[in-house]
Amino acid sequence: MVARRRKGNPELVRLLAELRHAARQHAAPIWEAVAERLERPRHQTVPVNVGQLDRLARADETIVVPGKLLADGRLAKPLTVAAVAFSAEARTKIHAAGGTALGLRDVIKARPDGAGVRLLA
Repeated sequence: MVARRRKGNPELVRLLAELRHAARQHAAPIWEAVAERLERPRHQTVPVNVGQLDRLARADETIVVPGKLLADGRLAKPLTVAAVAFSAEARTKIHAAGGTALGLRDVIKARPDGAGVRLLA
């Protein structure tokens, strides 16, 4: 069993507990995978840019980014993107492309079983 690191941010600790609870309750391994990535040290987390979403995701797909979404690049297709945090410009680009920017809790409530959700990390 892997030793879990203690995070200092109480909001992140609550989010990790919610992710693990959803993973157990709904047999959804995607939420456990998101929790594991969020538990990593910050220097091991790679930020994701909007341009990467445009290259890697299909239109109308639901994408989870375990970390912060940054605004480098362009987005030409509507996506539903869930992340821990968004830069203001990244949120603007998502909305301009016809997509939706959500928090992780919103996606857990909307799709507790994780069906149709893709992890991009």
